[in-house]
Amino acid sequence: MPVATPAAALGSMVTSFSLPDVFGVVRDQRALMSGKANLVVFFCNHCPYAQAVEDRLISLHLELAPLGLTTTFICANDWSDYPQDAPELLKQRAIEKAYPFASLVDEQQQVARAFDAACTPDPYLFDGDGRLVYRGRIDDNWKRPSQVTRRELRDAVVATIEGRSVASVQHPSLGCAIKWR
Repeated sequence: MPVATPAAALGSMVTSFSLPDVFGVVRDQRALMSGKANLVVFFCNHCPYAQAVEDRLISLHLELAPLGLTTTFICANDWSDYPQDAPELLKQRAIEKAYPFASLVDEQQQVARAFDAACTPDPYLFDGDGRLVYRGRIDDNWKRPSQVTRRELRDAVVATIEGRSVASVQHPSLGCAIKWR
């Protein structure tokens, strides 16, 4: 049964974090979130919701990174019960899909808890000052990309890059629950 994200505390500041990426390099949010718009997505390999939007998130990053978007994936799932989300398989997926952004491993689940992450995918968009401006769905049809009519996350990213306000109506993201220890 899918889980929806709770209402966001828009305007709250990003939580400081430092995590290893799938290659073992420790990364922190100051280096990862240096754009005009900074997207953090709690993500994983096994979830069909995450799999369905993965290429859309990669395309969004490739399209808008030249304008100031940074993107970071974080996997916080307990891989003892979900082995597809083990670091080595996350690394393999990042290589196969040629992620143009960092993919981090939150083994202790502290960052996911600090963010109050609920599901995968769970996107958080921060402005250049680190304030949360969007937490919601990627678009209006997670299952069928050809039937998408509203690209809310893209609209929020563009507004943030351009220094405009993001729409106050934000629909929750939907996905598999974070697999807590």
